[in-house]
Amino acid sequence: MNMEQNKILAAILVAGIAASLSGFVAKKAVHPEHLAENSYKIEGVVASAATGGGAPAAPAKAEPIADLIASADLGQGEKVSKVCASCHTFEKGGPNRVGPNLSGIVGAKHAHADGFAYSDAMKAKAGETWTEDALNEFLWNPKQAIPGTKMGFAGVKKPEDRAALIKWMKTQK
Repeated sequence: MNMEQNKILAAILVAGIAASLSGFVAKKAVHPEHLAENSYKIEGVVASAATGGGAPAAPAKAEPIADLIASADLGQGEKVSKVCASCHTFEKGGPNRVGPNLSGIVGAKHAHADGFAYSDAMKAKAGETWTEDALNEFLWNPKQAIPGTKMGFAGVKKPEDRAALIKWMKTQK
C-alpha cells in the first residue's frame, strides 16, 4: 500500500472510533425520562410494558350500534359511503373494483362476489353472513375483525357513521 491509501484507511478508522466513542459518551451523559403515559394518544395504538406504558391492554371492540341503526340518517350513510366508493360499487350488477361490489351486502355471505380475488382470510369466512354486527366490527377495524384481509382501510371510528352507513347499505339491493 502506498502513503495515500494509508491516509484514507487511517481516516476511516479514526472516524469509526470517534463515532463509537461519541455514542458511548452520549449514553452515559443523557438519562432520558420516560413518561408514565404517552402525551399524545394515537387511536388504535396500545402502549406496552416495554415502552413504559404499563400492561398491554386487550384490543378494543366496536361499540354495539343496533339501537343507532334504527334512528340513523340515510343521507349521512350515503355521505359516509363516498369514502367506500373509491374502491367499491354499490349498484346492483355493478363491477368489482379494488374491492368487490357491495350491492345487497347486508345478509349476504362473506366472499360473496363472483370473480373477485378475496384474501384467504376472507375466503375462510365464506360460510358466514354479513350481519349488522359483523359489518359493524369489520367497518370499525377491518384488520382486527378479519386478520389477513386485503382491505387496507383503517375503519369508520364513529358509531353514528357506521350505523348510518349500514342502514344505507341495506337499501342498496
